[in-house]
Amino acid sequence: MNKPLLQFTGKGIYCSAAKVYLDPWKPVDRAIISHGHADHSRYGHKKYITHHHNVPIIKHRLGDITVTGKEWGETFLINNVKFSLHPAGHIIGSSQIRVEHQGEVWVFTGDYKTEDDGISTPYEVVKCHTFITECTFGLPAFKWTPQQEVFKDINNWWASNRDDGKTSVLFGYSLGKAQRLLKYLDTDIGKIYTHGAIENMTEVLRPLVHFPPTTLITKDTKKDELSGNMVLAPPSAHGSPWIRKMVPFVTGSASGWMAFRGARRRRTMDRGFVLSDHCDFQQLLDSIKSTGAEKIICTHGYTDLFARYLRELGYDARTEQTQYEGELSELNSQETEEGNLKLLTER
Repeated sequence: MNKPLLQFTGKGIYCSAAKVYLDPWKPVDRAIISHGHADHSRYGHKKYITHHHNVPIIKHRLGDITVTGKEWGETFLINNVKFSLHPAGHIIGSSQIRVEHQGEVWVFTGDYKTEDDGISTPYEVVKCHTFITECTFGLPAFKWTPQQEVFKDINNWWASNRDDGKTSVLFGYSLGKAQRLLKYLDTDIGKIYTHGAIENMTEVLRPLVHFPPTTLITKDTKKDELSGNMVLAPPSAHGSPWIRKMVPFVTGSASGWMAFRGARRRRTMDRGFVLSDHCDFQQLLDSIKSTGAEKIICTHGYTDLFARYLRELGYDARTEQTQYEGELSELNSQETEEGNLKLLTER
């Protein structure tokens, strides 16, 4: 029996015909990387291949590595296996990885979203026979509001806090979410200050995207300077001594998990904004249908439930275990479990 074109192994997703791994989570000789988040681009591989927009990102994160950048749609051969990278729309430089060999085509999505965020290259449909999809938000209860409405709410929230003489502290991942927020903040309201992790990553990305000006918060930043303005910070800064400089402040979080009832309260946030860099349930279904694939492999997220739903629709769908997290690391296990139960009872 012939081996499948891509196999799920203890090191990662492996193409034995090319002797190359896709987003491996253990050190390997050659890795094709979908994007720069830590669960997909790990340290220790001998050679990295990725989209050229992702090269400065993973060099910033991983240091001195051997990496080759590719263009969108550029075909490259490894042991007569054809590979190409196609926009995933997840964050800047994020790719779907197309693999073709002996007339068979597989697509590994990594993480992806179909809504054009205005900073990432928009998602591209890639036809294939087998489609490997995340399902971070693979439940019917997840349905995103268009981002222009979310950003209107965020800017109105900021303006209200300014009028009350309070600093707005908005939390989002330092790579991807923070830049998406920054792109659409209204600088007519005030200045934008940043935590060092966000400032450093944004500086890496400024050559690729026009962002509003930001000011790094340092030990010399005075509390009065921050009053009425916006502070962008990673989730790890919440509850840390660093945030005391902001008093009086109001906190907000931008995440798909803000769709959970009680998630904001458990994380002691004053305001939650439902904004994700992943597909919602219907977007996942639409993406799968548009590929024309008959075989679907579900990874990281609501894998069992989503695969079962796909089988009911007539797909040959199964699940595979990976070490990718999507946005799952934003929640602790108890909150995730409680949220699952609520979502399932609301279906």
